[in-house]
Amino acid sequence: MKKRLVLWSGLGVAALLATIGTAWVLSLPPSPDVGAAPPIAKEEADAMLAALKPPKRQRPLIAIVGINDATETTDYLMPYGILQRADVADVVALATKPGPVTLYPAFKVVPDMTVADFDTRHSDGADYVIVPAMSRDDDPVVLQWIRNQAAKGAFVIAVCAGAKVVGAAGLLDGKAATTHWYYLDKLREKHPAIRYVADRRLVVDRGVATTTGISASMPMALTLIEAIAGRDKAEAVARDLGLPHWDARHKSDAFTFTRPFALTAIGNTLAFWSREQLGIDLRPGADEVSLALVADAWSRTYRSRAVTFARTEDALETRSRIRIIPDRVATSWSADHLLPAIGSQRPAQALDQALQGIAARYGMPTADLVAMQLEYRK
Repeated sequence: MKKRLVLWSGLGVAALLATIGTAWVLSLPPSPDVGAAPPIAKEEADAMLAALKPPKRQRPLIAIVGINDATETTDYLMPYGILQRADVADVVALATKPGPVTLYPAFKVVPDMTVADFDTRHSDGADYVIVPAMSRDDDPVVLQWIRNQAAKGAFVIAVCAGAKVVGAAGLLDGKAATTHWYYLDKLREKHPAIRYVADRRLVVDRGVATTTGISASMPMALTLIEAIAGRDKAEAVARDLGLPHWDARHKSDAFTFTRPFALTAIGNTLAFWSREQLGIDLRPGADEVSLALVADAWSRTYRSRAVTFARTEDALETRSRIRIIPDRVATSWSADHLLPAIGSQRPAQALDQALQGIAARYGMPTADLVAMQLEYRK
């Protein structure tokens, strides 16, 4: 009798949870708003560029900070690669302690130095500090270092969910800001003094800038290049990236938790038996921006994870001289699970091709799922 009671109780709880889950999924909107993003007035764009002018040096010093345990791949590598190729500033990749930085959802990299080393070499601080998303928002070393840099006059730029870290440092209170759509409610709940600005990829307010999703690193970096070195330089870098147009315009309503998003994520998660590891052949001189976008996209399908392999266990230098440690030492990879080589593709095209490949392999709903996570309109 007791066993039967436990069995029926378990079935009842399972049925209740299934009912609640079904009701929640059905309550979600069926599709996002895909209308055109509102334009940015010239006065607003000019004011943004003026606010982003280098605060200290003629050739600025830009520090990108991460925690060793887990920092977001594209948030860390994409600003580094774009700003390095522009050659309008000195750019350094930092970690909170010695050793490599584990990025998520893919890659492990060797930073240029620790925050302590940076402080020793540059006691007057950076011109700009770029803060990626991190696995935790309360790392005491990062928070104190960001506060110290801001006190020394550095302009602090939060990429994507890096706004949660900057908010935890107390630098967003009373300021206009944005962040990745998935974390917006949590950010506003934790920091009610923040004034959220919709329909903007990039929001600048009194020494702090915030951006929307992961893909916002491209327009953010280009806007910063324009503020430092002018429009012609920014346009030249944009052509190199394969990005014909950019500005702060955004359609916030196009990115939200929808029924197709939830159903695809749940379905792909439940299909655990078909999860794949897909290899990226890591070669010296590879474009780290394209690498980051491709690995990030394929690792967000809930069906696959991108891993790097190389013929040596040593870290390999990318185009912009950041060192990536391969996940595997191998001379080859199964052809069925090998991602296309990162050749001469421009980063924007590499991302589009990755999304096309995901659609071909797993279906368009999964490609849409990835694009929604990246906050990218295909």
